[in-house]
Amino acid sequence: MSEHNQADVQASTPDSGRSGFRPGSVAAVSLATIAESLGLAGPDASREAGVTGISLNSKTVEAGDLYVALPGASRHGADFVAQAIDGGAVAVVTDDAGARQLALAGEQPVPVLVVDQPRTVVGRLAALIYRSQPAEGGFPSLYGVTGTNGKTTTTYFINSLLRALGKTPGLIGTIEIVAGAEPIPSLLTTPESTDVHALLALMRERGLDAASMEVSSHAIAYHRVDGVMFEVAGFTNLTQDHLDLHGSMEEYFRTKAELFTSGRARRAVVTVDDAWGRKLADTADIPVTTLSAKGADADWSVASSTARGLGSEFELRHTDGRTLRVHTGLPGAFNVANAALATIMVLESGVDVKQLQSALDSHDPFTVDVPGRMQLVSTAPASVVDFAHNPDALARALEAVRSPKEGSRVIVVFGATGQRDQGKRPTMGAIAARLADVVIVSDDDPHDEDAATIRADVMQGAVAARDAEGLACEIIESYPRDAAIRLAVDKATAEDTILIAGRGHEVWQEVKGVNLALDDRVELRAALTSKGFSVSTDQRIES
Repeated sequence: MSEHNQADVQASTPDSGRSGFRPGSVAAVSLATIAESLGLAGPDASREAGVTGISLNSKTVEAGDLYVALPGASRHGADFVAQAIDGGAVAVVTDDAGARQLALAGEQPVPVLVVDQPRTVVGRLAALIYRSQPAEGGFPSLYGVTGTNGKTTTTYFINSLLRALGKTPGLIGTIEIVAGAEPIPSLLTTPESTDVHALLALMRERGLDAASMEVSSHAIAYHRVDGVMFEVAGFTNLTQDHLDLHGSMEEYFRTKAELFTSGRARRAVVTVDDAWGRKLADTADIPVTTLSAKGADADWSVASSTARGLGSEFELRHTDGRTLRVHTGLPGAFNVANAALATIMVLESGVDVKQLQSALDSHDPFTVDVPGRMQLVSTAPASVVDFAHNPDALARALEAVRSPKEGSRVIVVFGATGQRDQGKRPTMGAIAARLADVVIVSDDDPHDEDAATIRADVMQGAVAARDAEGLACEIIESYPRDAAIRLAVDKATAEDTILIAGRGHEVWQEVKGVNLALDDRVELRAALTSKGFSVSTDQRIES
């Protein structure tokens, strides 16, 4: 993001100074070294300085920082150079337009390094300044997970399995960032590269020996993981999402596939249960281990999957005869696939099969709570909050919560995000009509779009599917979202299942630039309690 584009979120961003994302001690890197890495002449000796940090945002600049002034939609980062210098910046990197702007302003109290596309050098500079993955080693083994759905759960599964193996892992993802004892709430699925490299250095400083990271397509397209080397990269699936950014599924795939190249990862585990996974396995230029949870030809396959409580137990079989017995307490076939991917990614990092099986048997690592991911709030009615916010994820979630009990209904509350991939809205409505008995269309995060227009798009798809296919579902439009959740509970009996889909762990709803406090888990607990139903006593659902 540019400085201008970040302005709306800075007020709610957690402190990312040395008390948060940055390591406590950074050895200074000379400006001459930085200039050399960019292929530029260094500043004259009188303007030489030591750099101990890097920031894209003048508000987070600290003493000794390199400030990177990027072009934005309507403002240029060069507009904020004075503020950055007041914060302690010792030099600026910018493009030709930014340099001209600074020259016209007259005074340039710190050196200015000019490159054609400053965004593309930020990751490399951050890696150099923070020494996040030094050649001599000693940094956490890094697991990167990408795909449309399943990234968050898979990274939590990886971390849980690593802890079962005696490791001390960190986490960088949608819900939170863990680089020690206290988690830091996350603003982006993958933070900016300046923060990613600072976090990796912080993890190394604190003695963490492994870390898992969600790698979104935005992170790759916007250079947020530049300069990062993953020990193992994992792929879950690819379904329609983010086409507002990528334009087509082919371009979406090409962006994801960049993670599976020798400059970003040493090896990969790729789920080949869709055509995109098979294409990725065929085209990646690093060693690939293939995985299938649905019977496709693969190195590792899920076999003998059976229900165990709300979850599943299954066996992973390799074509060479090796086997692993695995259990997950989370419902849904997709969580079998997530657990399988986490298992094989950890195995491919060099863990012995017997040691891995012992950890799986003794610690049950895949029965871990993942906030807002198939999170159970009550059992009668079964009430679940899930992040499902695209067609494939919504279908999987609805299929997963369907009870075999006769007479049990599925009641779903969902909507669609404003200013995002409008084409998926009627598709999601149709999926809900086909797979739920009561469909309640409400608001997600409208952002700056008219909420009624978004609901109408979703409703159109639901009603069209019901009428064309003779479906027996009830379709209701209800808003605001808390009222829709109360309506779902009012309609439920103890034998039914309620699914609140789309927002998961999120605690704010953005409407016309205003963040309104709204946590689906809190609203669902309150509605259930009000009607006399028992709810989970696990207060972590409100975190």
